[in-house]
Amino acid sequence: MNEILGYLGLGLMLALSGIGSCYGTTIAGKAAEGALKKDPTQSASYMILSALPATQGLYGFVAFLMTMGRDFTADGPLMLGIGLGVGLICLFSAIRQGQISASGIVGISQGHNVLTNTLIYAAFPEFYAILSLVAALMV
Repeated sequence: MNEILGYLGLGLMLALSGIGSCYGTTIAGKAAEGALKKDPTQSASYMILSALPATQGLYGFVAFLMTMGRDFTADGPLMLGIGLGVGLICLFSAIRQGQISASGIVGISQGHNVLTNTLIYAAFPEFYAILSLVAALMV
């Protein structure tokens, strides 16, 4: 039973972080597509902001790889907890980061110089995804 819990935790960690990145990049990407119609000269800024939420999927993948060698028969419930924690934090932080990025993209398309501020604001939810990765690696 513990082994099943361990593998379930690994699967949730990978799946939830990937789903979050998928949603976050889609939110920002949709804003970028609309912004390109208004100001196509800023496409590099739109692309940078659209890519930011992809990192949470990478954090989930790194945590997945780093915990693969654990003894799931002994650490199954622990792995379920780690997987849920990392997965959920990455899921929500990626979605919220995508929303922040989308707002910045709209602002840039309207002629405002907000790229740097948007990158700073988008770093706040990212910080918690990084903390979850570090915590998973410390356990």
